[in-house]
Amino acid sequence: MKGLSMPDWAEFIIANYNYWGVAVLMMIGLYAIIAKNNLVKKIIGMNIFQVAIILFYITIATKLEATIPIIRHGHGHGAHAAGIQAAGYMNPLPQVLMLTAIVVSVATLGVALALAVSIYQRYDTLEEDEILEQLKAEELRQV
Repeated sequence: MKGLSMPDWAEFIIANYNYWGVAVLMMIGLYAIIAKNNLVKKIIGMNIFQVAIILFYITIATKLEATIPIIRHGHGHGAHAAGIQAAGYMNPLPQVLMLTAIVVSVATLGVALALAVSIYQRYDTLEEDEILEQLKAEELRQV
């Protein structure tokens, strides 16, 4: 009797689960941005999309069995003298850039929510269609 084995497509899906998760998060965020009329829902969708992009960059920057780029007992002799190759190091730059992106994402979310509060105070609604109707009515009154 043959042993149980998964089909190739199932192994592919399981081996790349993080990419599938990122794709699902991106689609959820994109759906919220495009399909929803409520401004807060659009803002949350934008934030979910940003999180998906950050997770994607962190995922592609991961390197199995890599170490941090600190040479133990280097004392100016360099990596070649210690017999350490650069291929075994993990590049810290993507993580640093994503930390910056997280800060920008939080700031963007804060400004967007503050604008949503201001829009609500002005128009008494957060529904995009109702805001556009009020803007058209104001424009017709001015003409």
